Amino acid sequence: MYPALQRHFDLCNNVQLPAGRRKFLIGDQHAGWLDPRIVPPLLACSGVMDTGEAVTLSADRAALLPEIAQAISAMGFYRHRHEAFDVRAEPNGPVLSTIDRGALPAFGIAAVGVHLNGLVRRADGLHLWVARRAANKALDPGKLDHIVAGGVSAGMTAMETLIKEAGEEAAIAPDLAARAALRAKISYTMQRPEGLRRDVLFCYDLELPEDFVPRAEDGEVESFELWPIRRALDVVVAGEAFKFNVNLVLIDLFARLGLTPDAH
Repeated sequence: MYPALQRHFDLCNNVQLPAGRRKFLIGDQHAGWLDPRIVPPLLACSGVMDTGEAVTLSADRAALLPEIAQAISAMGFYRHRHEAFDVRAEPNGPVLSTIDRGALPAFGIAAVGVHLNGLVRRADGLHLWVARRAANKALDPGKLDHIVAGGVSAGMTAMETLIKEAGEEAAIAPDLAARAALRAKISYTMQRPEGLRRDVLFCYDLELPEDFVPRAEDGEVESFELWPIRRALDVVVAGEAFKFNVNLVLIDLFARLGLTPDAH
């Protein structure tokens, strides 16, 4: 791995657990890693106990997790996002409960997201649609992003989420979005200002028609630009203009295309 690219992986894997956090179990399933600040109020909730090795929510009280997390939010420990995510011990494991998206970093619970490389083949080479995040976004405002990206809400699959987000974020029709091909799964463990990120990204490629122009339908994107693929590589090499995890998905794309920092 080239140092200019490796640093993005290092940035997104900047913590080694437990890193002062407590294991969080639902029944006997390891669901997360708790910010120590939320442990005392969590232990005051019905069905939660400290077993020494971990803080455990009894399996028969798992359905109360959303209510418990909302009470923790009301104490000011995180911002409630009003979007439920599934809670699993393993990416392909059974759903143990649900929890608000805003609580994931505080509870250290893994989240699944989708990212889409929107590609256009032109006579002058391969191009990539690049979005700029709106200035009012809570996380990473103004950063460069994929044409489509988003978290997988409770009860949804990655592809269902991709189709939904494609319509909302870039006005991509469902039948066109459904042609996207899953190319990679990328995971990382990262300490961020909002807390612990344990993310699994489903990375898709979609070839778009030359005459397609994305439209920001939901206000989350400020603008779109169509870049030659090598410009995207140059920007990833140069610094942190892209949102932190977008770099990882793009590096995977560059590798599959055989592009390297010195191949200009």
